[in-house]
Amino acid sequence: MGQRQTKVTNQDAARHATRHPRGDQEETEATGRRRPLTTPAAAMDTFFLSHGSPMVSIDETIPARKFFQSWLPAAVAGPGTPRAILVVSAHWETATPAVNVIRGNNDTIYDFGGFPRPMYQLKYPAPGAPDLAKKTKELLEQAGFGPVKEDHTRGLDHGAWVPLMFMYPEANIPVYQLSVQTHRDGTYHHNLGKALAPLREEGVLVLGSGSATHNLRKMGPSGSPVPKWASDFDTWLKDSLLDGRHEDVNRYEEKAPSAKVAHPSPEHFYPLHVALGAAGAQCKAELVHHSWDEGSLSYASYRFTPEN
Repeated sequence: MGQRQTKVTNQDAARHATRHPRGDQEETEATGRRRPLTTPAAAMDTFFLSHGSPMVSIDETIPARKFFQSWLPAAVAGPGTPRAILVVSAHWETATPAVNVIRGNNDTIYDFGGFPRPMYQLKYPAPGAPDLAKKTKELLEQAGFGPVKEDHTRGLDHGAWVPLMFMYPEANIPVYQLSVQTHRDGTYHHNLGKALAPLREEGVLVLGSGSATHNLRKMGPSGSPVPKWASDFDTWLKDSLLDGRHEDVNRYEEKAPSAKVAHPSPEHFYPLHVALGAAGAQCKAELVHHSWDEGSLSYASYRFTPEN
């Protein structure tokens, strides 16, 4: 991602490196970390988040940062606390599906280069969710998506920890990840998401983390006008999702204007297909945030609410 001139200090990083438990939390036996006492929701909506540049972690001028910070105060995911969070990130690509099965706390992966030093001091040591990761593997294999690999060392990449550090700053909710397969298509990832539907029924928050538009070679300075190709694709995506045209979204490369310009490679778009599939065929889409940065980078983010 592109850089901008931003004044940051070591205190900016330290704010997120250590969190103190609150009085409404209990310590878990397995990890020693604190979890909220709030009863988990019976079922969760799913979400697609445009996580954008990793600079969100330290740059207060990026508009989407305020959206991530509003997540808990505005109860964007509902009043209940997720049992766990499954992040399908653009930044984990494998030949076949893989889940990270972490016992203890997740490591923080700095999968970017050339950014300000304080970014490499940030930590998001959320506990892993090994039992749910294994259940995710079973669901996918039962649906014909095997073999599913278990990764016992991989932590959280910036597609996960950058938004989560603002959304759930206590880092006390178990988090695990599922990879994407860039040699497959949107329909494959939509169907993969369908296999995950039982997880949200058990209070697991399924987050697809990518970008509504993602062409690094066509980004411009912050505040520059949005180019037509980016606006056209972004508007098409919003209209298609809000109108329930899921098949068009699955076949976006042939249906959407400027599809190959908006996504020269598909890894930042496939997390949307997974989140959409996990919410079910008749789900309702809602645009929960929209902003632009670096000219052509859309931070459009969506909620998918299953049919009652």
